[in-house]
Amino acid sequence: MTELVFKGKEFVYNHHLTVPFRPLVPDETKGIGEPDLDGNLIIHGDNLHALKALLPTHAGKVDCIFIDPPYNTGNEGWAYNDNVNSPMIKEWLKANPIGIEDGLRHDKWACMMWPRLKLLHELLAEDGSLWITLDDNEYHRAKCLADEIFGEESFVA
Repeated sequence: MTELVFKGKEFVYNHHLTVPFRPLVPDETKGIGEPDLDGNLIIHGDNLHALKALLPTHAGKVDCIFIDPPYNTGNEGWAYNDNVNSPMIKEWLKANPIGIEDGLRHDKWACMMWPRLKLLHELLAEDGSLWITLDDNEYHRAKCLADEIFGEESFVA
């Protein structure tokens, strides 16, 4: 199987395991009826923390996931800010926000996506599907990441 190699991969490979679990706490003022963690949810917060918070109740049960990550064209000014506890990667990530002149922006994008895709894989049901909106700028990297995490045989179209 093909493997996507990117700077920082060794630091984020198991980062999803180090993200602490946070409980989902319903806000009754923002819902309709009794809070129910088994129904439809809107989660406000960092997406990495939200995914980790869903694991205890939703692991292997999610039928469909749709994500819209940064397209990483260099014009968004998005910042990679995961709390990876490696002094080497912390030093490397100081060059935020990520712009068009950042020659490592694709590596940083892959570092940001890896732990999220790992958690999405844990949440997805065996017959579930993952949909990703991207432009051509990161499509091929996203495909390689997904093939490595989900398996090449999982790709449909």
